[in-house]
Amino acid sequence: MRKSILTLSLLFMGIVSSFAQYKRVNDIAYSQEDNAYAKERCKLDVYYPTDKKDVPVVVWFHGGGIEAGEKYIDNELLDAGYTVIAANYRLLPKATIDEVLDDAAAAVAWAFKNAEKYNGSKRKIFVAGHSAGGYMLDLIGLDKHYLQKYGIDADSIAGLFPFSGQVVTHYNIRKQQGIGPLQPTIDKYAPLTHIRKDCPPIVIISADRELELFGRYEEQAYFWRMLKLVGHPDVTLYEMQGFNHGDMPHPAYHVMKEHIKRLAK
Repeated sequence: MRKSILTLSLLFMGIVSSFAQYKRVNDIAYSQEDNAYAKERCKLDVYYPTDKKDVPVVVWFHGGGIEAGEKYIDNELLDAGYTVIAANYRLLPKATIDEVLDDAAAAVAWAFKNAEKYNGSKRKIFVAGHSAGGYMLDLIGLDKHYLQKYGIDADSIAGLFPFSGQVVTHYNIRKQQGIGPLQPTIDKYAPLTHIRKDCPPIVIISADRELELFGRYEEQAYFWRMLKLVGHPDVTLYEMQGFNHGDMPHPAYHVMKEHIKRLAK
């Protein structure tokens, strides 16, 4: 009995020790924009290992249709050996889409400039996000002008992981133009417009095609096909069968972790 108690105590101490090897810092301002809304929204949280260096960095953008949502770090990313950066950004309609995308670029640029302070490697910065977050990261990863403003080459990103990200012009941008969600448009705000063979490795992850939002699997399959046709050497498409738009991140994290392992070597 005493041996069992001792074993449990040691296991508990190991668990506590494991959690103690990580630290979290909340609400770090990442933008230089001097207005009240930017100061309210442009903040990020950093969760990082204290006993390792040169670890992969995951910058995570939440979903919410670009109109809602709050930064969060999913349990799947805790104690995974990463420095995780979860960023808020300004939202429609209070901000313009250009301001929203500039926030996303500013957060990624912050990661490049500050990763090493939080034991991350600026050579292993991965950008991931769900839904609207996936849409945003596709744009700033493909259209290089967003990060160029901050002195960062988008091709320095080690990998892009859009979870159910729209690749035509986002439906809430179209809503502002009086266009319905089932009438797609492709303009400068569509990731499809900016397809190029030399963008970072990209892992496209969709929910079940019968359960996705607004036919988003088919959008992403077309996105994958066009990247393949232009000669992109490292693009992959996954369909999380049986999972809908909202719950598909759970299995998608496993896919992302396996590819980070591959790409971070």
